[in-house]
Amino acid sequence: MFSFTKDKIKSTGIDYMIVGLGNPGKEYENTRHNAGFIAIDEIAAQHSATISRIKFKGLCGECRMADKRVLLLKPSTFMNLSGQSVIEAMNFYKLPPENVLILFDDISLEPGKIRIRRKGSDGGHNGIKNIIYLSGKDNFPRIKIGVGAKPHPEYDLAAWVLSRFTTAERKEMESAAKNTVKAAELMVNGDIDQAMSVYNQK
Repeated sequence: MFSFTKDKIKSTGIDYMIVGLGNPGKEYENTRHNAGFIAIDEIAAQHSATISRIKFKGLCGECRMADKRVLLLKPSTFMNLSGQSVIEAMNFYKLPPENVLILFDDISLEPGKIRIRRKGSDGGHNGIKNIIYLSGKDNFPRIKIGVGAKPHPEYDLAAWVLSRFTTAERKEMESAAKNTVKAAELMVNGDIDQAMSVYNQK
């Protein structure tokens, strides 16, 4: 049952937010475009969190990381409208972009690789594009999670990012998710330079 008092308490004290981008629904589970969901589920598993509360046009949960109270968010708006969920949560908790870490797929990286950026353009990713458009900011820290390039230039991009990983790729993604957890812990603690130094080289 919804409790106003409980919810009001939860509206204070969130220090940081980690957002995993993806598409909701069984048909999109374990697809390349859902790399952000895969990674944030790993964060939740390692930090004893449950991402199941319906709020901010998405599913969310809370955990403690680096002695900070962290909101974990999986937008349910579908990828191209991710910003609607992210901005609503940011406004509710009055978080600056620097305290909102975005996890998302990147076709320019091989499966298993991750790249950390302090800020930047959308790079052609529609989820990031919508977040930047609605917020008017591009200084969101982010972890790009490699999902592999299209098999050939003529291959339809939408079909590729909605395809599932091979068994071998799935193992690489599990490794990437674990590295994303470690990198996120450093970033939440304010050690983004160390995170970039360690994980951008792997």
